[in-house]
Amino acid sequence: MPEHTAASRLWLPGLCFLLQILNILLFAVFVRYSPESGPGQCPPQLNCSRRNQDSASQQRRFQDVHIQVLLSFGLLVAFLSRYGPGSAATSILIIAFAIQWAVLIQGFLNFFLNGKIYVGARSMVSADFCTAAVLISTGAVLGRLNPVQTLLLALLGVTLCTLNEYILLSLMGVSDGGGSLTVHTFGAYFGLMVSRVLYQPHKGKRKREEQQDVGHQTDVFAVVGTVYLWIFWPSFTSATTVHDNAENWAVVNTYFSLVASTVATFILSPVLYGESTPRMVQIQDATLAGMAVLGMAGEMLVTPFGALIAGFLVGLISPLGFRFFTPVLHSKLKIQDTCGVHNVHGLPGILGALLGTLLTLMATADTYGDRLELVFPLVVRGSRTVTDQAFIQLSALPLTLLLAALGGCLTAPICPEQGSFLSLSVSLVQVAEEGCDPRASEKELSISTLV
Repeated sequence: MPEHTAASRLWLPGLCFLLQILNILLFAVFVRYSPESGPGQCPPQLNCSRRNQDSASQQRRFQDVHIQVLLSFGLLVAFLSRYGPGSAATSILIIAFAIQWAVLIQGFLNFFLNGKIYVGARSMVSADFCTAAVLISTGAVLGRLNPVQTLLLALLGVTLCTLNEYILLSLMGVSDGGGSLTVHTFGAYFGLMVSRVLYQPHKGKRKREEQQDVGHQTDVFAVVGTVYLWIFWPSFTSATTVHDNAENWAVVNTYFSLVASTVATFILSPVLYGESTPRMVQIQDATLAGMAVLGMAGEMLVTPFGALIAGFLVGLISPLGFRFFTPVLHSKLKIQDTCGVHNVHGLPGILGALLGTLLTLMATADTYGDRLELVFPLVVRGSRTVTDQAFIQLSALPLTLLLAALGGCLTAPICPEQGSFLSLSVSLVQVAEEGCDPRASEKELSISTLV
């Protein structure tokens, strides 16, 4: 038995070694720094007229996005005290691997020229976006997959997320700069489908005393994570929407949505849960939902009050989802959503896509001015009408849901739960049976949080 345990512990370092060597070899063969990001001579095959895309301001935006992914996402998965610190460590492992893998996979599709992948600040921002989607996915199965399984999930998750992004943004010409579809919706439903395939009904029959508890650190992590969200998430949602010297509406709209969704939580949560003020994790969820809903629409809203309305509505819908829809997911659809990704990423992402479609129909040169070409270049060039663009924006939603669902079905078999050879004592954390507080009341069980 000791020999068996010792051997099983080698799965994680062995897999990390193989994947890192693979990344190093692929980087050595294909990856080079983009001439657009430096003052050096630019090959004639590359269009270096857009050097400003990798200017100092673009690099600062990349830093904000990266801090957001590392700190906010890393902290927000650490809310379950029995394996919270281990979950944060696993998140950092996923970030470290997923960024490398995303640079490669996205590079072959978006930044590949003359046999090389040219990387700069823009490609790193894209890699961080894809990494964020994978972290959202892991929130749905937090506590039920060990690091080896989670690493395999990230391997396929990055690949499928990049494929979805390429189809939507490059082939279809969808405008989704802040990632309502490509990050939030795909990440949430990819993870939920993995959770559905891995569902084991006997897990719910275990005694409550055998499961983990949620300690005081829940609110501590939620406070710190929420502060980072407030500081850096507007940069995240607007990182790919800044064009030249145009004013970035997405930043301002995201802030307005954020504040409105937070106020909505203070209105509804005390009514739903009988508390005088919301718990910090509920405020954190409102922050996430308010920002996810403007992933697509952030650069389309031409008036600030529209962002307030969107944030306020999603701030009401998210706690209602925790209170009423999450129990249905578990009891009827057999989906164990550990961190509530459906309520803070999935539903807001879908609402954001619908809002973006509506705003596309209303887009005119009078309201947008010169920005119309920046947001909908194909419309300005005459390649499609506003109605065509709106239809494409809308059709991207079911396509994303389909790719996420199929991807989750394909990924789950390589991440079997306890009992498989991959599950043998390789965890950095103590894997729990359920992703919620077993000692909590039914009221508290409906409150969750995530990334």
